[in-house]
Amino acid sequence: MSLPTIDYTPTSSSSSTHTEDIKSLKEAISNHLLFTLAHDPTTAQIRHWWVATCLAVRDRALATSLKTMSNHRKQNVRRIHYLSLEYLMGRLLENNLRNLGLYDPAKTALAELGQDLDAIVNREPDMGLGNGGLGRLAACFMDSLSTMDLPAVGYGIHYEFGLFRQEFVNGKQNEHPDPWAQNGNPWKIDRPEYSVQVNLYGNVTQHFDTKGNALYKWENTKPIMGLPWDIPIIGFEGHTINFLRLWESRATNEFNLKIFNEGSYVAALHEKAAGETVSKILYPNDTTENGKELRLVQQYFFVACSLSDIMRRYKRDNSGWDNFPEKIAVQLNDTHPAVAIPELMRILIDIEGIEWSKAWGICQRVFSYTNHTLLPEALETWSVPLFQRVLPRHLQIIYDINSHLLNHVVSVKWPGDADKLRILSIIDERGAKSVRMAHLSVHGSHATNGVAALHSRLLVEKLFPEFNELYPGRFTNVTNGITPRRWLMVCNPELTSLINESIGTEWTNDASKLRKLDPFADDSAFQDRFRAIKRGHKVSLAKVIKNLTGYDVSPDALFDVQIKRLHEYKRQHLNLLNILNLYHRLLQNPDLEMQPRVFIFAAKAAPGYYLAKNIIHAINAVAAKVNLDERIKGKLKVIFLPNYGVTLAERIIPAADLSEQISTAGKEASGTGNMKLALNGALTIGTLDGANVEIKDEVGSENIFIFGMTVEEVELLHSKGYNPWNYYWNDLELRNAIDWISSDYFTGHADEFKPLRGSLLEGGDPYCVCADFRSYVDCQDQVDIAYRNTSHWTKMSILNTARMGFFSSDRTILEYADKIWHMPRVQLP
Repeated sequence: MSLPTIDYTPTSSSSSTHTEDIKSLKEAISNHLLFTLAHDPTTAQIRHWWVATCLAVRDRALATSLKTMSNHRKQNVRRIHYLSLEYLMGRLLENNLRNLGLYDPAKTALAELGQDLDAIVNREPDMGLGNGGLGRLAACFMDSLSTMDLPAVGYGIHYEFGLFRQEFVNGKQNEHPDPWAQNGNPWKIDRPEYSVQVNLYGNVTQHFDTKGNALYKWENTKPIMGLPWDIPIIGFEGHTINFLRLWESRATNEFNLKIFNEGSYVAALHEKAAGETVSKILYPNDTTENGKELRLVQQYFFVACSLSDIMRRYKRDNSGWDNFPEKIAVQLNDTHPAVAIPELMRILIDIEGIEWSKAWGICQRVFSYTNHTLLPEALETWSVPLFQRVLPRHLQIIYDINSHLLNHVVSVKWPGDADKLRILSIIDERGAKSVRMAHLSVHGSHATNGVAALHSRLLVEKLFPEFNELYPGRFTNVTNGITPRRWLMVCNPELTSLINESIGTEWTNDASKLRKLDPFADDSAFQDRFRAIKRGHKVSLAKVIKNLTGYDVSPDALFDVQIKRLHEYKRQHLNLLNILNLYHRLLQNPDLEMQPRVFIFAAKAAPGYYLAKNIIHAINAVAAKVNLDERIKGKLKVIFLPNYGVTLAERIIPAADLSEQISTAGKEASGTGNMKLALNGALTIGTLDGANVEIKDEVGSENIFIFGMTVEEVELLHSKGYNPWNYYWNDLELRNAIDWISSDYFTGHADEFKPLRGSLLEGGDPYCVCADFRSYVDCQDQVDIAYRNTSHWTKMSILNTARMGFFSSDRTILEYADKIWHMPRVQLP
């Protein structure tokens, strides 16, 4: 029995096409169920239906992908290669169906086969390829690169276990492996023919050619293999399909038969286990030396594989190296891929025989770097001895680059200025020598960008002022964005339908058109429907909360949401202090007039970040008391949802009333959760930090709740000598909250949250929680009053949705293409 021939060309939305799509999908799903999975409808379980459906959709994607690649090759296009250590992809089935215009046909096709599409979609696990905003941003960018018809390849690591699966035991975070791909994943396509050998460790020997030029040979290395897996990235309407290539580590010699036959069965598999360790888990704990070494090996592994792949493709279609920067653009997503700079230098000098200065010029034209942090302690460094052990040739090259820069660039601009040499050196000579990867990234790129207007300003004023002087015009801003397909069409189809009905569908690939919703903000009928959609999502989320935590919450309460990576600068503990203050007020006056409120948290803390884990425990301990306290009459609930990821975010975000974006001013680079929540009609309470500043400018200061110190006020406070004890003694509610959480009331052990108290008081409160407490509490009181004016709150909510078009990742990507990559959109055939 042969498979029928099916036309996989993306189609329009006419009724005849819709009917053909249903028929075509039914055939494809049924065939995959039978011929790929060896099941018929009577034996197939829901997982089999999910795999068959994904494969049917993937077939269509691959047909278009081949056309995309053929078109790109015929035009010999310039291509962007996006290097990121993480991609937080979430689930792909519903997103791909909607981008291809096949959601409704697939729903009907499956219904005719006796299956429910929603149940099948919910069977899909989140891909364990990322952690937080950095990875989700990369995923949004890949979506927009395809949607905007820009040739692109994303490169990353195929993690076997991802970050970790979070569980709470007695309120404390426990980490478990996240085996997201243990049963396979139908979106992945293995490409063994493009495997790459990567060398590590070893030593470098020097030789001389006949002209006396020094030549270097990296030898006695330990090799591992990189096996690529491709994931098609389907743009909206399916015209362009790029791909994400993920590298899995393998041993070059997986099995030693001689040792096995001698009876050493475990030792025979040692090399296999060691080779697979590199791509085993995202962000291994780097509090140990072994953990640090594994992280460096991970970073080099994926950039070495990726650059080898880039070179292979370039050589296939081009000859010579003069044209290389015209065809190849490489974006470094933070400093994790920064070792790509010396790796490209090594390839050009040691393998291709290119003269040093020409190779350096090529590198600077090829690379561009996105900075994602203003925290000096978060800028990645590697000890020189570790670098020497793992990548000896690359360390030599970095020293050569550094010597060139200090002697021929910095010293020329600032003769005899030892401070400038020290500040701009890639090698930090203070104490134990280290390699500063952010310095390497700036020096080795033609452009460095921040990710919000404020962040980019602080980047050149505070973090890299000397670099800005040395390289005028090299720094720029490209404010982050989110894909409206995932973060509105997929996660909030009800609101999407209302918008489409009201203003049409142009906004789906030009989000600036959402501004057409402005006139509807005062329309009472539109408000009623908008509110009903929001309440429907709150009812749905309440069921999720019940299922995950056992707590009942009312959808009529204000849903106050803080969902993001757990870090001190994001200040989940400021939110906690306000909760404690509200709880205390209610115990003093159970009849206090206030809008019932549900505080919803979701976050993971890095396994080695013990203070962050202490904050999680504190929130859960408070929740355990508050949620069962009948004295407060259900006016206050605290929920911490476990195992935060993209799919859970898609359930929380449409249900949120209030979005907590309360980082210390000057610490958050941008944030993208603020954009997702506002797009779905949540109002922001936040500081003037990151993209909050631009959100305020877009939605209007009357449609956002701003509190706290500005960047300049934070700096002034610290310059005068910030003492959190002054705020502690001068604010009774702050003192009560801190004393309460550090008592034995919540756990029976007074020392349980001593680390939290210590960070706020004895530790100097580095993120100004005490200083911003009163402003935050007062602002929250204003939120309470505003929410009780239902019509006005709904108007503000609608205007937030209407005015978030600027924060589409489509706009962001087009700015990168114009300002940094100098790439036109490809002409479609």
